[in-house]
Amino acid sequence: MTAVDSRTMPIGAAFDRMPFTRRHVLIALALFIAFVIESWEQLALVYVSGDLGARFGIDEAGVGVVLSAVAFGMIPGVLVWGPVADHIGRRPTAFWSLLAYGVVAFASAFAPNMAVLVALRVLSGLALAGVYTITFPLFLELLPTKYRGRAAVYLSIGWPIGMLAAIGASVTLGDLGWHVVVIASAVAGLWAFAIRAWVPESPYWLAARGRQDEARAVLRSLGSPDAEATFTVASTRVGRPLDLFRGRLALVTVLMLVLNFVFNWGYWGLQTWLPTLLQQRGLTLSASLGFAALSALMMIPGYVSASLLTGRFGRKKVFLVYVLAAVLGGIWFATADSMTGLYLGNFVLAFFSLGAWGVWNTWNGEFYPTALRGTGYSWATAAQLVATTAAPSAVGALLANATGFTATMLIINAFMVATALLAVPLPETEGRELD
Repeated sequence: MTAVDSRTMPIGAAFDRMPFTRRHVLIALALFIAFVIESWEQLALVYVSGDLGARFGIDEAGVGVVLSAVAFGMIPGVLVWGPVADHIGRRPTAFWSLLAYGVVAFASAFAPNMAVLVALRVLSGLALAGVYTITFPLFLELLPTKYRGRAAVYLSIGWPIGMLAAIGASVTLGDLGWHVVVIASAVAGLWAFAIRAWVPESPYWLAARGRQDEARAVLRSLGSPDAEATFTVASTRVGRPLDLFRGRLALVTVLMLVLNFVFNWGYWGLQTWLPTLLQQRGLTLSASLGFAALSALMMIPGYVSASLLTGRFGRKKVFLVYVLAAVLGGIWFATADSMTGLYLGNFVLAFFSLGAWGVWNTWNGEFYPTALRGTGYSWATAAQLVATTAAPSAVGALLANATGFTATMLIINAFMVATALLAVPLPETEGRELD
């Protein structure tokens, strides 16, 4: 037995000297596409909602119910899948969740009426919730400490790519009917097999379950020079939801839950109704889709810039600056009196709000120890999804009551201000080992 073999260290320390390898690139690709699929599913029907409403003879309120159904199903889904991931592992959770989603999505393409469609979309959300919950925690638990923030923010770029794919599908497949777009979603569920082939189980989770040899094997494949050590963990007991509200974690959990709700409400309230809001400002449907596509493109440099800055200045500072800049962009967008101002305001909003989301997706997954990471992230995701479910209906009600473009946008923007205030007390995690 070598000197290295005889060492005992916290599992997080095995990632301190780990290089970023080709294996990490393959893992990143697998989970990146999974995040693209998650974005696609939540946005694809937004851009073919006109055809959906015409086929089923429903108004904007009915379309809003259909659009919210996936998020509604994901709320109980994430609360189930998070503890499941802490019990059975991150990798099988991602695999079975995505595969089940593909099966249910395929069935929903043949729904004979609105009631069946809503029920199947709720079930598809229930299935998709597993991979949606565990994508970021799993990625964080496979990355070298030095690269964790930067790489995880890059993973977030899957969101605008999924958004662009949804817009592209509405343009190329929309004439064939909404159900063709849904079938494309079902086919994407086959990506579960790529995840099973390319993504290993988390060494943190394996060590916490006493599976030292398997943890070492994964660490060797990731290039860790400390792979032969014996690893200790903060806790070997699988976390329970109530543990989120005990001791030092209680305040973090409360702040995290409220922040996830208000941040996602501000974002989703805009994205769901963006085509309608733009048409109120005189854009045609095709022009509003082009506007949304340009906005998605502006999100990508927002993510990249946030990724480069978070390692230098830390999660909290970058997040706060980006959220406040997004607020200014939102005010510009809301009060613009010209088409140029409308475009520039929305580009600033898209750049900074999604850069902030990239930082938050990482920061949000670093608050809890391994025994609670899946559960904690699932509660965070549930709070987001409550907002995702409520925002389309709330903004729809504002529009139905003729609140107007500017007032509606300023109400949405107020949630971004609350987001910044809630982030101030949260702990910095840049450069810290995961427990």
